[in-house]
Amino acid sequence: MKNLYNSNGLIFWSSREIKLRRMFESLFVDTIFDNLKTQNRGFEIEQIEAPMITPAQFINPNYTAEDIFVLSEDFSLRPETTMGSYQALAFLLDTHNERKYKLPLVVWQHGKSFRREQDQPTKFMRLKEFYQLELQIAYSSSTMNDYSEKLVPELVESMTSMLGPCHVEESDRLPSYSEKTLDIVCDKTSMEICSISKRKDFPGAKILEVAIGTDRCVFNFLNK
Repeated sequence: MKNLYNSNGLIFWSSREIKLRRMFESLFVDTIFDNLKTQNRGFEIEQIEAPMITPAQFINPNYTAEDIFVLSEDFSLRPETTMGSYQALAFLLDTHNERKYKLPLVVWQHGKSFRREQDQPTKFMRLKEFYQLELQIAYSSSTMNDYSEKLVPELVESMTSMLGPCHVEESDRLPSYSEKTLDIVCDKTSMEICSISKRKDFPGAKILEVAIGTDRCVFNFLNK
């Protein structure tokens, strides 16, 4: 990864690094879905790709113009992939959909997000343009099973095998949409690699969100 523009937070990626990012996508999606299927064979999974240009009304109001790249009065570059996944999830679960999806269902995407991060050296990986691998795990509101209890340890094990020792800690910032958020952190760099949130903002379903910074996975893999 090279800073060829000589501007903090903007990175050029090599062919090897791109392949590593794709490898992490495949590894972690398979790890998560295989784990969920062992807990509930009814899970289905659907990959989507939402636009990076996002209508303003779908941007979380907690983001201000100081946080995001505003393109116009009506559109911004997305600061996260969640809003696109939520729109897709609602569409797939709509009873009028030609294909009858039902819970439990995983909607996932791997794409870029954009934030006005403070200028910092690359070693801190606070990028203005970065990749997110994000899975929205939706299941019935009446389900008693806490899928995270078995999923989180397996994710930590998978990340440790690739990045070096990792551990789980309770997030020091609890988003307004979350009942509980856990972070998986790489021991060597103290860098957050993944967050797992029990979300409470999707009507009619429980949501377990897994968000992984695949750029940070590449960085820690190459520097372990």
